[in-house]
Amino acid sequence: MTIQRHHVGKRLADMVVHGGTIYLAGQVADDLNADITTQARQVLARIDRLLGEAGSGKDRMLSATIYLPDMADFAAMNAVWEAWIVPGHPPARATVQAKLAASGYKIEIQVIAAQ
Repeated sequence: MTIQRHHVGKRLADMVVHGGTIYLAGQVADDLNADITTQARQVLARIDRLLGEAGSGKDRMLSATIYLPDMADFAAMNAVWEAWIVPGHPPARATVQAKLAASGYKIEIQVIAAQ
């Protein structure tokens, strides 16, 4: 089986596809000055785009790990997530509090999906 790496940088690939499974690196927002709602929407749009490139979609997600530096943002993040997720097709999910790479990041999401 081949391993396909997409959007490869010096330290990571944004997406790796192997054996019909898609692995996304942690996705973060473009606007570090935005609030949690805007950043969550930006991250989910990136996930949509990457999954689409691999011939998949959010309805084929197997698991998602959400990292929040401030759990006070949990409810606002969930509101965006619940509006985005396909009803009846949620992935297994964990949400953890974690210090992120840059102080402006309010959310990071890592996804595994079926192709």
